[in-house]
Amino acid sequence: MGQSETSTYRDLHFPALLVGGSFAAVAICLSLFLIIQHLRFYTNPSEQKWIVPVLFMVPVYATESIISLSNAKLSLPCDILRNCYEAFALYSFGSYLVACLGGERRVVELLDDESREPLLEGEENERKKKKKKNNNRQRQRNPLWKFLCEPYVLGPELFVIEKFGLVQYMILKTFCAFLAFLLELLGVYGDGEFKWYYGYPYIAVVLNFSQMWALFCLVQFYNVTHERLKEIKPLAKFISFKAIVFATWWQGFGIALLCYYGVLPKEGRFQNALQDFLICIEMAIAAVAHIFVFPVEPYHYIPVSECGKITGKKTEVKLDEGGDVVEKKETHVEASGTSIKESVQDIVMDGGQHVVKDVVLTINQAMGPVEKGVTKIQEKLLDSDGKEKEEAEVTVETSVEKKDQ
Repeated sequence: MGQSETSTYRDLHFPALLVGGSFAAVAICLSLFLIIQHLRFYTNPSEQKWIVPVLFMVPVYATESIISLSNAKLSLPCDILRNCYEAFALYSFGSYLVACLGGERRVVELLDDESREPLLEGEENERKKKKKKNNNRQRQRNPLWKFLCEPYVLGPELFVIEKFGLVQYMILKTFCAFLAFLLELLGVYGDGEFKWYYGYPYIAVVLNFSQMWALFCLVQFYNVTHERLKEIKPLAKFISFKAIVFATWWQGFGIALLCYYGVLPKEGRFQNALQDFLICIEMAIAAVAHIFVFPVEPYHYIPVSECGKITGKKTEVKLDEGGDVVEKKETHVEASGTSIKESVQDIVMDGGQHVVKDVVLTINQAMGPVEKGVTKIQEKLLDSDGKEKEEAEVTVETSVEKKDQ
C-alpha cells in the first residue's frame, strides 16, 4: 500500500462521510415515512406485504453503507447483510407482481390462457395459421429455447421457472455471503483480488450467473404479463428496482476491476469506501423515486362493502339515446387507519411462511434431477453387477461341463 494511496483515502474520507451521511439520512427518512404510510393504510395485505420489503431495501442499504464508510473494519459484515437482503428484495418484488395479478392460482390461469389461442375472432384465424406452421418447430425445440425466445408458449411452466430463478438466487446469495465471511476469517477471500488462490473471483462468477438468471426470469415473466399489469405502471417499478440491484452489484464489480488494473487506488479501504459512498447517494435518489413509483394513495380507499367513511362523490351526467338524463354516481370510501403493529405481524408471519414454502419447494425441485441421476447410476451399477454374476456363472458351468467330458 503506497503512501500516496493512504493520503488519498485520508483526504477524501471525512468529506465523503459528511456528504454520504447527508444523503443516507435523506434516504432513510423518506423511505421510513413511506413505509409507515403503507403500514397505516394496510388495506391490501396481499400486495403491501411485498411492497414494504422492497421499500425497506433503501434504508437497509443506506444504513449499512454509512456504517461501513465510517468504519472500514465493518465493511465485510455490512456487505454480507446487504447482499442477503438484496436477494430477499428481488424475491419480494417478484411476489408483488404475482399478487398484483391476483395470486398464484390466477397467474397459472392467465399463463395457461396466454399459451392457448386467443378468443378474439379477428385474431383467431391468424393465430391458427401461424401455430400450424410453427407446431412442428415448437415440438422440436427444447424448453430452454422456448423460455429464451417464446416464453408465452410455456404456459404455467413459466411461473415455475420464474419462481425457481428468484429463489435460487436468494439461496445462493445468502450461502455465498456467509462463505465469503468464512473465507475472510481464514484469510483466503481476497475481496476485489482476481487471483486464482483467492475465493473472491469464484464467488463473483457464481453470483454473476445466478443474478443474471434471476433477473432474466423476472424480465421474461414481465414480458408475458405486462399487458395485464398496466394499472400499476409496472415499467417504472421494474426500472427503479433493477437500477438498485445493478447499481450495487455491477458497480462494486466495476470498481474492483478498476482498482485491480490501477485506474483507481488499489487500497482496499478506498475501494470499499467508494462503493459505500456511491450507494448512499443512489439510495437518496431511489427513496425519492419510490414515493412516485410505490405511492400509498391507491391504498387509502377500499371497496364500498368494507367499513369506512364516505369522503366524496363524483357525479357524471349523460344523455341516453332517447334524450333522457342519466345520472351516474361513483362513491369513494376512505379506509380507516390500520394498526402498524398488526401490519408488521402480518408481513413477518404470513410473508415468512410464504418464503419458507417457496424455499422448500425450490430445494425439492433442484434435488429431483439429482435423485434421478443417482437412481440411474445405481441401476447401471446393479445391471453391471448382475451381468458380471451371470458371466461368472456361465464360466463356472462351462468349466464344469469340460471336466465332465
